[in-house]
Amino acid sequence: MVGNTAYVASRAKSRRKKLADLARMRQLINQSTDQLTASVSNMGYADEVNLYAGKLTGADLVEAALTHNLEAELFDILKMCNGKIRDIVEIYTSRFEYQNAKVVLRSVVNEVSIEKVSNSILPDLNEINTPWLKIIETADDLRSAALQMRRKSFGSDLKALPEDARLSEYEDALDRHYFKSALKSLKANNPATRYLKDYLSMEIDHRNMLNILEANSIGISSEETSKLLIPGGKILPSRSFSTIAAGGKSALLDILRSSARFDMAHFEMLLEEVAKSRSLDSIVTWFKEREYKFMKKMSYLHPISALPIVYYVAMKVQEVADLRIIVRGRFAGLPAEVLEAHIL
Repeated sequence: MVGNTAYVASRAKSRRKKLADLARMRQLINQSTDQLTASVSNMGYADEVNLYAGKLTGADLVEAALTHNLEAELFDILKMCNGKIRDIVEIYTSRFEYQNAKVVLRSVVNEVSIEKVSNSILPDLNEINTPWLKIIETADDLRSAALQMRRKSFGSDLKALPEDARLSEYEDALDRHYFKSALKSLKANNPATRYLKDYLSMEIDHRNMLNILEANSIGISSEETSKLLIPGGKILPSRSFSTIAAGGKSALLDILRSSARFDMAHFEMLLEEVAKSRSLDSIVTWFKEREYKFMKKMSYLHPISALPIVYYVAMKVQEVADLRIIVRGRFAGLPAEVLEAHIL
């Protein structure tokens, strides 16, 4: 058991060092669209670029290659793990199944063609995506798509929603199920497990803060706001939900000001930016930075545990997300400063 943990943690650290840093990402932002495909290919995605080159071009080619590579990497990392170490890593990687479920539900609601989905976010040359694409192809509406997921771990929660439930309600149900299941699965009382639970609690707090700010901006009722909040956070514990739902943004800020573990001064500065830009992007980016700093710290404090492996997976996912933003943005003609503001 210890031998496998040390081995996989070492492999994860080695792979993490090969990921692109921010300087490399900035170089890509300033490249032409013709240069981008070759550059991404040379960053470790050559096999996947070659795989899809026969059927796709441009941004579609790069995005399909990135997604395929990430899916293969997640599978490979889990295959290397065994026993308890696999169980812990899988708690984190299982979130991507929930993300795929959201992609399917959004595609059905928005009537996105199967060709478009299979050429980007769920590439069809990877057999892992075949069941998801089948649901998109055969579902008549949101409800029928959800029912086809009934055998998933979250299937019963989706089925329990009202017949006329909106897409947002299905997505909220997926989020609640993931975090509840993940926190429940982290039973062992050891430092590494506690750190991962604290990380998940941070994600929940961030998700709740964003939901409250969004609810405030569109003026939804306190009852609807309370339905958006996910239990499990530490800065915003469940006992504060009724106060927050009733008081909205002002109640949220009062609670945050009393927290010693939150940089309220920086948050208030970002709120001023949000008021001017009418976008939560700066807060989303800051939350991501907080999460990754915490994850980096926990991986170094417990070098022979699941944490360095989870940290690598998170960084690999972020690399792919940043590359997607750069590629899609450059092909769409977005200016470099806009793209740079959206990558970590």
